[in-house]
Amino acid sequence: MTSALFAPITVRGTTVRNRLWVTPMCQYSAEKQDGVPTDWHLVHLGSLARGGAGVVFTEATAIAPEGRISPQDLGLWNDSQRDAFSRITAFIHSQGAAAGIQLAHAGRKASTFRTWDARQGTVPMHDGGWPTIAPSPLAFPGYDQPVAMSTGDIGDVVDAFAAAARRASDAGFDFIEIHAAHGYLLHQFLSPLSNKRTDGYGGSLANRARILLETIAAVRVEVGPDIPVLVRFSATDWVEGGWTLEDTVTVVRWAAGHGADMADVSSGGNVPGTHIPVGPGYQVPFATAVRTQAGVPSIAVGLIDDPRQAEHIVATGLADVVMLGRALLRDPNFPLRAAAALGVGVDYAPPQYHRAPIARRAQPAPRHVMP
Repeated sequence: MTSALFAPITVRGTTVRNRLWVTPMCQYSAEKQDGVPTDWHLVHLGSLARGGAGVVFTEATAIAPEGRISPQDLGLWNDSQRDAFSRITAFIHSQGAAAGIQLAHAGRKASTFRTWDARQGTVPMHDGGWPTIAPSPLAFPGYDQPVAMSTGDIGDVVDAFAAAARRASDAGFDFIEIHAAHGYLLHQFLSPLSNKRTDGYGGSLANRARILLETIAAVRVEVGPDIPVLVRFSATDWVEGGWTLEDTVTVVRWAAGHGADMADVSSGGNVPGTHIPVGPGYQVPFATAVRTQAGVPSIAVGLIDDPRQAEHIVATGLADVVMLGRALLRDPNFPLRAAAALGVGVDYAPPQYHRAPIARRAQPAPRHVMP
């Protein structure tokens, strides 16, 4: 069977073996709270590469200590973190997958307890928390009030994204993703619900998008012309008066003009308690709108957990790539199982597991003998 999902894709000269990628998923497992990846991250991310994914993305990785979502998040603001990531990217590559990293700053949603901790909300200073920053001094409900950023602070954030991107490249990452979704700092600037500034970074859509576009341009300069740069967007805030799909389409076009190659399209996260009509593939139409209206390759994500569903999304042009999250946590071998379910032979099933084959190996083309 010919499969769109298992067809290679080339982005800015980097060719990936299939269109089924690992979405960034926070692990909250930096043991020393120093942002350095551990054996957990090696095994977690390595198992996803061994399981057949095309690109394995790390979790949201902070560009600065104060940009972490929790004290246990990963970071890439120093060389010790860079060096620890290098062994992870090397293993991912050894399994035939590409390595991606999502760079992020949590803004007003930083310094919070892990999702499974008994306490929730902002981590107090005496427990290892820190003051947070944001476009405007508006707290995310249930969290501490942030400090409004100065233009100098904004410049520092842009520079920190660029420096982290350089470290990511040096660590062996093939893809860089800039996190501008889910209510984190760059999304906070984009949305009129969280950005009430009256200077050049607030007000109009162009002003609210300015820090994101500056970040993309700075990252592109830092990593050069060959490394693909992606941007994750929340296509809508799901609330009246907030960020909209139309805004997203416009800013995706601008982002492409500043050096971005693909849009990773999710939704929500900036306002709690919104009504979101969750269901299988519920965010796919956003990725389709970006692809067709902005003319930029898109990635679909969100409750995609069936091989035929994923195949349909790519084969019919609803998106160029699908990213999986929970389905891969449940089964890191999902890509290999998907290939088997779709009748696709792949040549990257681990030979060490030959006694319990997960997927058929690709067969050589038949030899034609002249009579």
